[in-house]
This record gives sequence, structure tokens and C-alpha cells, in this order.
Amino acid sequence: MGEALLKVLLVDDEPFILQGLKILIDWEQEGFEVVKTAANGEEALEYLRGEQVDLIIADIKMPVVTGLELLEKIRGEKISDAHFVILSGYADFEYARKAIRYDCTDYILKPVDREELLKVLNKVQVLRRADNQKKQSSREMEQAYLSRHLIALIQGKFDSVNLEYVKSHMDGASGIRYVEIQMDDDGRAEEISDKEKRGFQRQLYQYCIEFLGLHASHCVFDVSTHEKIYDIGLLYCDAFAKEQGIDGKTYLNRFLEYLIANMHQPVIMLVGKKVQDISNIARSYGNACMLRSFQGFRAKKPIYYYEEEVQVTSGGIVLCKSSLDRLLKAVEQNNHVEIRSAIEQFYGEMISREMTGETMNLNINYLLFQLIHLASEQDDGVNQEEILRLISESSFEKGVMRGSKAHLTRFACEYGDYLSQLRKNVSRGVLGEIEREIRENYAKNITLKSLSEKYYVNSAYLGQLFRKKNGQSFKDYLNNYRMERAADLLLHTDKKIVEIAEEVGYHDLDYFVNRFILVKGCTPAKFRREA
Repeated sequence: MGEALLKVLLVDDEPFILQGLKILIDWEQEGFEVVKTAANGEEALEYLRGEQVDLIIADIKMPVVTGLELLEKIRGEKISDAHFVILSGYADFEYARKAIRYDCTDYILKPVDREELLKVLNKVQVLRRADNQKKQSSREMEQAYLSRHLIALIQGKFDSVNLEYVKSHMDGASGIRYVEIQMDDDGRAEEISDKEKRGFQRQLYQYCIEFLGLHASHCVFDVSTHEKIYDIGLLYCDAFAKEQGIDGKTYLNRFLEYLIANMHQPVIMLVGKKVQDISNIARSYGNACMLRSFQGFRAKKPIYYYEEEVQVTSGGIVLCKSSLDRLLKAVEQNNHVEIRSAIEQFYGEMISREMTGETMNLNINYLLFQLIHLASEQDDGVNQEEILRLISESSFEKGVMRGSKAHLTRFACEYGDYLSQLRKNVSRGVLGEIEREIRENYAKNITLKSLSEKYYVNSAYLGQLFRKKNGQSFKDYLNNYRMERAADLLLHTDKKIVEIAEEVGYHDLDYFVNRFILVKGCTPAKFRREA
């Protein structure tokens, strides 16, 4: 798609001059569009107060308001930042000097020469592009600065400076929710590289900005820095939906549909509880984080609301406290026999009390909160909510209901193993072994999951620790190591590229070449040739 046509306003009190200017050149071919002609400066001012243009070409002497007076007025009152070209039959330097004082772009003498006009239009195009780039850069800097203040509020680490800046630069900072938006990896997290995830995240952010329009400042790129979370944060206000005459759920559903349609991939939204003032947005953000971990115990859907998934009804809280405390103790002690017995008791008690699905969810939520707390006491340096979600997903089997007795039993046993590993600190000692395995077996089909099973360490926790130590995921580390070995073989052997691909663990040549380009910036053949 080409650049948008620049809008032009022609101002002259002589109709034949206006007509002559309109037919002197093919405006559209030159990248311009004459959107309005005016007979004097006053008529031009009236138009400019309601419409924006990119270029004004005005006669210097006109009745009512002259060209110079028009220029002086629009600059003085900041009515328009359009480029201004003076048109005059008077070759008088004083006119030009006065026009330049009020930021006049150029000065053309009558009768207008076609080539002269084209030169001026070319100059305006160059200046306008520079203006747009400057404005874009300024907007990006302002958004980045605003985002820093917003993240401080979202994460609850803010002061009056952060709060005042946000309130003065954002519209509608009341009746607000935090909404986490991210791609749904649908179990493909280990197959997608960090670079690809980052690319998806940037695309997602651009589509969010497009949909939000004038409310784009409410969108924050990359709020979370935790393992495997490539998120976009939205500070949703009630005013967004009211402007369109719809309710909040309809607005967010339309937003979600727009993102899915453009990304051609599944997207999920986690919607925190509403807070009345933006100073309390950290509470809503905390809700979204908890929803992230509860996903593993809920039916899969594209949008989750905190009130629906976590909150209780006005009927009051009914907790199977003794059964839950027994189960928590069994998980903490990693006693699988006791875990199974405690879950039998827990489900038996819920059935005997004739609990509804919502109250059953409340009991499981209480259990999850307590498990996260237990894990955080052992290691608060990793994202325990995300690990809980990943363990829940890994313990889920098709044909089994999410949050059912069978699912909860498998999950509780795996989580007990995980807590035991945390206490023994075994994962940290295994990291060196994992790196050795990569060096010795990089050509084989090794995965973090298979290595975690070999060394009896939870894969989600091991993945986060590996990233913390090496600055990249296990998958990226393995791919980069393979590429370094491939580069070494390209430089020091005469082996064919297909042989090298096989030797470093890639059986698909096209896939190997694409990965090599991603890491080294060129094809293997070009790398060998230039080296």
C-alpha cells in the first residue's frame, strides 16, 4: 500500500488562478490531493479550524484576510502546522522575509511555472516525511516513558510522581481493569524459539494499538518478564465500551475477535477485577496473574474473567478446610499414598455437602493459592504461578475433566515432587549436567522434558532456572550450540551442507538452512563462501 496523499488547500481571490493551479499538474500523480479552494484568508481559516491539511498555497494579497495575515494567524494561534507556500506577483524581498519569519516553507512568483511548482511540492514531501518521522519518534518516546510509569503502577512499585504522570497523560483512569493479552501456545511452547515468540508479541502489540485507536496509550508492551510470558498489558476502562454504546464484555469479545482474525492464531485474555482508581491497578494485575495459574484447572476458552473463575457468590464461602489442610500437608511431605487418600476425602466431603461447580472451584482455588505460597517460601526468584499452570497442564490427560479427581491427583503428586526438589535444591546442581548433555548429545533429539525426567527434576522449574543462568531458553541454547558446530564444520571441512545438517541434528535441510539464517544472518553456503 502506497503513502497517503498529502492534502492541499489553495487560497486565492481570483477564480481563474485557482482553476489554473488545479489543472497545471496532475496533483494525484505527484502525491497530493486538492481538498479545498478558498477565495480569501477568512474562508481558509474557517476551514482550517475544522479540518487538517498538509500544504497551504495562498496568494499574498487578498481581500478580508491576506496571505501573510493568514500565515501569521495560523502560526500564532497554532491552528495548523501545514507547510505554507506564498504565491505573489510582487518580487519584493520584504514580503519573503516577513513570510519566513512566520515559518513559510517557500515563496513562488506569479505566473506560476510548472517546474517551479513541482520543485516546491517535492520539497514539501521531503519535509513532511521528516515531520512524520519526528512525530512518530516523539510519540514512541512518550509512549515508552508513559509505559515505564504504568508498569510501576501495575506492579505496585510506584510513588506520587508515577501516579500524577499517568493521571495527567491518560484518559479515563477510573472504572478500570487490568487485562493480560498473549498468544495461546497450545502446548507448543518448546517448539517455538524466543525470537519467534518475540515476533508474535510485537505483531500482537501492533494489532492492539490499531484496535484501540485513540486509547492506544492504555496498551503496554511486555509487562511481565517471567519465563514463557510474552504478554501485552491493557488497562481497560469502562469508558471504552460506553463510547460505542455496548457493554464491557461485548467490547472485549470484539477486541479478541479482531486480534485472532489478524494474527491467524489463538489469543487469550485474562481479565482482572475492576478497581475504581488507577492507583489500585496492581490488585487487578494480581488477579490476572492468578487467572494464569488457574487456567490449568478450567475448561479451555479464549477469555477468563476473575469474578467468574475465582470469586465466590453472595451465598458465602464453604471450604472443606480440614480435608484441604490434610491434602496440603500430604503434598508438602510428598507422600503420594496420603495425597490419594486426602483427595478421596476431599471429593467425598464436597459430594456429601452437595457443592455446586462454583463452590468446588472455590475450594480448588484455595488449594492453589496455598501451594503457590508453599513454593514461594522455598524459592521466590521464579514465577510460581506460571510453574503451577505448567505442572497442571503436564498432568492433564485427554478424556479427563480439568479439575476432576483424576486430574487433581496426578497434579498433586507432581507438585509434591516439585516441592521436594525445591527443598533439596537439586535443580541447581543438575544445570551443569544439562549443559554437558547438550555438548555431548546435541545431534540427538534431546528435549528439556526428556532431560528433566532423566534427572528427576520438574521441567517447568528447570526451564526457568536454565534461562536465569544462560539468558535464553533451553531450546534456543541447543539451537545456537548446533549452529556453532555447523559453522565450525563449514569452515574446517569440505562436507556437503546436507551432511553437516544431519551431523548437527537436523534431518530437514530447509529447516536447517532457515535456522542457520536466523542465527547467523546468511545461508550456510554464503557463510562458507565469505569465510
